[in-house]
Amino acid sequence: MTTEYDAIVVGARCAGSPTAMLLARRGYRVLLVDRATFPSDTLSTLIIQPPGVAALARWGLLDRVTATGCPPLRTWTLDFGDVRLSGTPRPVEGIGTAYAPRRSVLDKILLDAAADAGAEVRQHFNVDGLVVRDGRVAGIRGHGADGRTVTERARVVIGADGRTSHVAKWVGAWQYHDKPRLQYGYYTFFRGLPVDGVEFVVPPGRAMGAIATNDDLTLVVFGRPVAEMKALKADPEAAFWETAEAAPAFAERVRAATRVEPFVGGGVWNYFRTPYGPGWALVGDAGYNKDPVVPKGISDAFASAELCAAALDDYFTGRRPYADAMAEYQRVRDLRGLPIYEFATAMATMEPPPPEMRHLFAVIEGNQDAMDEFVSVPAGTISPDEFFAPGNIARILNGAAVAG
Repeated sequence: MTTEYDAIVVGARCAGSPTAMLLARRGYRVLLVDRATFPSDTLSTLIIQPPGVAALARWGLLDRVTATGCPPLRTWTLDFGDVRLSGTPRPVEGIGTAYAPRRSVLDKILLDAAADAGAEVRQHFNVDGLVVRDGRVAGIRGHGADGRTVTERARVVIGADGRTSHVAKWVGAWQYHDKPRLQYGYYTFFRGLPVDGVEFVVPPGRAMGAIATNDDLTLVVFGRPVAEMKALKADPEAAFWETAEAAPAFAERVRAATRVEPFVGGGVWNYFRTPYGPGWALVGDAGYNKDPVVPKGISDAFASAELCAAALDDYFTGRRPYADAMAEYQRVRDLRGLPIYEFATAMATMEPPPPEMRHLFAVIEGNQDAMDEFVSVPAGTISPDEFFAPGNIARILNGAAVAG
């Protein structure tokens, strides 16, 4: 007999597993499927920003993450060459610390939490299509490792299957605010490369970051404008060292370390997608994605999981009609996401900051309160709209004038 689920979640990484967990904790029948098996890795900047760490604390999962040995990341440093800004993000819910666990570690913790909450989990399961009844998505068709085709039905199918979401494609989710690929980056891991918190080096037309993770390893990422993608792909290692040499002090530290994994590259398109329709919803990168030059993807995935699960709970309990509940999910997601989306896509062009921004950076440097505020923007605890509000910038500049 076919089981009727309240929700089927397609994709079990950092958007799908929390969504399944939160719904299952509310008592709903949830099926969580993924074509991967866990633990397994995926390309990622790894950072869980303070808002995401706060979510883990709310969910009772933070201790599981910290127990894996990934170090706390308490400071952010952005080195522009002539200006170096270093600070501690403003806390959210009392948390200003970030963590960067390997995805093979984090995603397994999240998957297990969904299973512990009562969600049915099927790994190595491929979704081949959607079941549609009277114009409404009503389930999935797919197959497991044995190749046998099965059909499962649900009140809502949730696509948490990433940037190339099949669910989004099958339902024709409308894409808006979209921007092309702006930079192309490579990721690798070094041993013996100590870093202080989250470090980014941003010479003109380049970007490089270093983030400590599990097993005494440091993730090193570097990027170039997308126009240079062909040269990057031709020789990633040469491009890496050329990028590193733009920051000699950082390059010296990297030369003293040992690279332990190959270079893996990627670039992303930037977009919002309508995250719901008749019988379907999208969470995480399936519904909204921006360049990882501002690494907030995991934290944003957690946020969308909470928003979507709350909206579906309103619908399932009859507190609000489906369209009303999900429209509010989209509204809040976009309201929160658009300012950092615009900030990230501006950074991803890697164009030199305009003169007024250079002046602001020069004023901020050495002003610890102002630097703390600025690094709170990429850390996700202060909105770009709040930091760059004319009144706030005037306050910073006036304070520097008085101090001078």
